[in-house]
Amino acid sequence: MEMPIYLDHNATTPVDGRVLEKMLPYFCEVYGNASSIDHLHGNKAKQAVDAARQTIAKALGCRKESEIVFTSGATEANNLALIGAFRKFRDKGNHIISTAIEHPAVLDTLAYLRGEGAEITLLPVDSFGVVDLEELEKAIKKETILISVMFANNEIGTIQPIKEIGRIAKAKGILFHTDAAQAVGHEKINVYEMNIDLLSFSAHKFYGPKGIGGLFVRSYAPLIKLAPISFGGGHEKGMRSGTLNVPGIVGMAEALSLANKEMTTENKRLKEAAELICKRLQQAFPEIKLNGHPQLRLAHNLSLTIPGVEAKALIHKLKNKLSFSAGSACSTVKVEPSHVLKAIGLSDDETFQTIRLGLGRATQHPERIADVLIEGIKQLRSN
Repeated sequence: MEMPIYLDHNATTPVDGRVLEKMLPYFCEVYGNASSIDHLHGNKAKQAVDAARQTIAKALGCRKESEIVFTSGATEANNLALIGAFRKFRDKGNHIISTAIEHPAVLDTLAYLRGEGAEITLLPVDSFGVVDLEELEKAIKKETILISVMFANNEIGTIQPIKEIGRIAKAKGILFHTDAAQAVGHEKINVYEMNIDLLSFSAHKFYGPKGIGGLFVRSYAPLIKLAPISFGGGHEKGMRSGTLNVPGIVGMAEALSLANKEMTTENKRLKEAAELICKRLQQAFPEIKLNGHPQLRLAHNLSLTIPGVEAKALIHKLKNKLSFSAGSACSTVKVEPSHVLKAIGLSDDETFQTIRLGLGRATQHPERIADVLIEGIKQLRSN
């Protein structure tokens, strides 16, 4: 049976063939432990890790390659950033500011920190999913030690004014963390120009392997050291213990390098494809609503509310033709409205009538995708 067209690239991406090719030698040929530098096998692995760290640091605008701490992905990086910063700077204050539309990897970690004595302020967003900078400034108090705002939203694709948020944090001497899992490899990022202190990312969001990611930890103005949240060997400058995933690290570096090189061309193509799909659907059904900011959004993301059509029913109806998601893939086990869609003003019913299309490198023939969706909607509405 022919596989359906994959339209869930916000959840995960396939590993690029060029990335896999780069990784293969590090499974069976260069298999040493990168921490075992007393012999050649370990040294070769360490050289590969060092080169990859340098590539990633350069791609993100870091000052030093040592500012990249390898983790198992953005979820762990978010945990390390938030818990590590709170425990390290707890003597200076206990207040953390974030937003109502963060990924559960941030929201659940903040809920945990409440149990450690943190005071959490979750800022609302407007109907496009954008944080109000004046409200952010008003929320700051003398006990505020950290601001955490996601770069781009995983459900609606809205991109936040990161540089401006960073500037506000800098002016007050507050650390600024951004969960950039959806943005790295898709948007141009320079951590120093954007006033970012801590930035989380995952390779599998930009055509790299699953199970590997990282955290940028600023080392200049200010020098930041985090309290570790895992123990046992003092790897990664004492911030993240554990044997390094050498094939994953090599693959992540290659994936990010390729993504940055191809970003401009790919974003243009995907933006045009997304606009075409949206236009065709709205021509057929004018009541369909695009969620998120109309311009300040990820090129490959489409969040669409289809009145009168249950998202899960449409997904099931078209499962042999298209693979897409209802809101956030990370929340599909929960039978409750999306917190992101609720935050931008959708009713409970509307949240369950919302689909997310995540386009990608292999996405072709957007007209065909639109036609399949239109036919599926028609059939469900006629029942």
